[in-house]
Amino acid sequence: MRVRSIGFPTTLCTYLRTPRNLHLFLSTKRYSHSDMSVVNKSVHPFDKSRLDALLNRRFFYAPAFEIYGGVAGLYDYGPPGSSLQANIMAEWRKHFIIEDHMLELDTTIMTPAPVFETSGHVARFADWMVKDTKTGDVLRADHLVKNVLEARLTGDREARGLAAQPKDDEKDKKRKKKAKAVAVQLADELVKEFESILAQLDNYSGPEIGELCRKYDIRNPDTDNEVGEPQQFNLMFASSIGPTGQHPGYLRPETAQGHFLNFSRLLEFNNGRVPFASAQIGRSFRNEISPRAGLLRVREFTMGEIEHFVDPEDKSHEKFREVRDTVLSLLDRHVQVSGSTQVTQMTIGEAVDKGIVANETLGYFLVRINLFLIKIGINPKRLRFRQHMANEMAHYAADCWDAEIENATGWTECVGCADRAAYDLSVHSARTGQPLVVRQALKEPIVTEKEVPEFNKKVLGKTYGRDAGLLQKVVGEMDESQLTKLKGELAQGQATISAEGKEFTITPDLLAIERKTFKQSIREFTPNVIEPSFGFGRILYTLLEHSFWCREQDIERGVLSLPPVVAPTKVLIVPLSAKEEFNPLVQEVSTKLRKAGIFSRVDDSNTSIGKRYARNDELGTPFGVTLDFACEHSFTSTVDPANSKSTTNSCPEPDDDSPVRLWRERDTTDQLIGPIDDVIAVLTELVQGTIEWPAACQHLPAYDGVQAID
Repeated sequence: MRVRSIGFPTTLCTYLRTPRNLHLFLSTKRYSHSDMSVVNKSVHPFDKSRLDALLNRRFFYAPAFEIYGGVAGLYDYGPPGSSLQANIMAEWRKHFIIEDHMLELDTTIMTPAPVFETSGHVARFADWMVKDTKTGDVLRADHLVKNVLEARLTGDREARGLAAQPKDDEKDKKRKKKAKAVAVQLADELVKEFESILAQLDNYSGPEIGELCRKYDIRNPDTDNEVGEPQQFNLMFASSIGPTGQHPGYLRPETAQGHFLNFSRLLEFNNGRVPFASAQIGRSFRNEISPRAGLLRVREFTMGEIEHFVDPEDKSHEKFREVRDTVLSLLDRHVQVSGSTQVTQMTIGEAVDKGIVANETLGYFLVRINLFLIKIGINPKRLRFRQHMANEMAHYAADCWDAEIENATGWTECVGCADRAAYDLSVHSARTGQPLVVRQALKEPIVTEKEVPEFNKKVLGKTYGRDAGLLQKVVGEMDESQLTKLKGELAQGQATISAEGKEFTITPDLLAIERKTFKQSIREFTPNVIEPSFGFGRILYTLLEHSFWCREQDIERGVLSLPPVVAPTKVLIVPLSAKEEFNPLVQEVSTKLRKAGIFSRVDDSNTSIGKRYARNDELGTPFGVTLDFACEHSFTSTVDPANSKSTTNSCPEPDDDSPVRLWRERDTTDQLIGPIDDVIAVLTELVQGTIEWPAACQHLPAYDGVQAID
């Protein structure tokens, strides 16, 4: 028996050449929880500049058109960023579309102007902006107020000795639209005022934001110039369809309208039944006023939207019982209006019962959003659901909650979940004349009685001529009580009706009002819509922030602890040597991983194994497989004496004596050892999320640094 040692002294290797000693040393030890390495991910404070440098160096994403100077708010994704986003979206499809049986759509980006005129986007899809009175620089009004007031509060804390002085980073000097904190102590009353304003800033109108700028002398932080009055700026990109320019259009700011315009087809596809949900992933465009926050505020982005169509008289959800005991972090509108941002931990069942969350369907989706974000790696302690206040509610929404994720810039909306009521279907139906309704057969017919007016049109026309239509319209719009009163007056001989400044005398020979019985077998209604809307770019960036940390022993070694389910690469294959003899083995392992559905990369560069693992830690690769000398031994070259040709032994079928592979976990750097088929079986379970690392440590023995080679 031969022994190969990695990182062990020669004397120990000599000692282990004795079979008895080797047997004593090589036990089949498994990691217990106490044996596993303890990783302190918070020993170094989060440093955004280090993360930005890593993301740029590893090409997760970069400014678009960079060699031409770039355009603010437009970004290109590199290989790891593209894979990460694709994996997030794949998990989104599984979590929502597959698990909740949704109907997937793919609708057009270019949209004719009448669609957005009808939906209200042309008139109301806007943000408030202000201009520097001297330079003309444009700033988003609410962001300006937020940045300046937060900088003043930071300066106050520094003056009171409650916060450390920020580093004078050269990058910070170059950043625009960011107010600089100056250590100046504020009056206690002013601190409370600022905190109250920030808590409810989204509830301020444009004129109210202008008043704040004047009252607190809020200026452009780059120039110290005053700013003008807030003005509305529509965020849609205008375009035209066709060569003549006679058909104006817009790049869609959301995917939702494609769902609503196809509602009748979706309803038919679903056999005419509600509730049901449609879902879509696609590109959207918003002409942001001042995009200066990387992926958190861009002009072109990928979003996922769900439109859940539900009976307005029954917004319960059949699966709500499964989630009603789930606890969420809720920040309701009443707390914000009071000037506080205190989050309440509450089960979604209690929130719905108390009316804090409007209905079961909305509550169900809040829980599903929460589960999805945590599953892909968002820190649950930095996730909250904030309810929209009255003034910030979208024009179509009856209630709305945002899933906000904390990051270096503060709390950022990454998912919106709105009850859009029947707004969209109603306005599109009214504009086009197409009935976007559900016709539902009733189990038991509804029998009603009501007064019905019937005109003698021949006599009415002769008597009142052109005014006959006006009379019919007025009487037709009367409710039950008005018709009953009119019927009583006609029974007395005549009645008088006033319309448009005229009076008309009506007699029984012109109008008869009779009580009739109606039997209704079909109920017709316009469904309401619950809409979760996801911004994948924002989710991706906050996930990267939450996943980033530096090794305790070396701050220069950054790590992205991305969960296997979304990691761009699941497994790194690392040959211990660059010798050609390793190539067949590398190919074999890579093929087996692909067949198992595990995406892997091979790093056969000449750098050390430590450096190879370190640079893939930066890419978030959760696992590594080292092909060692024991593996290479099974592929040694031999010479056939008969023809003196070199041959290479093929890999034996896996058995108890098959070659072993070292297996490394990214965060702990702990290593296991075992036959490749056993390793791949456990890796598959880890990648699919059916087990976690502690369970994997019970399947395979820990690697002690030495292995036997027969």
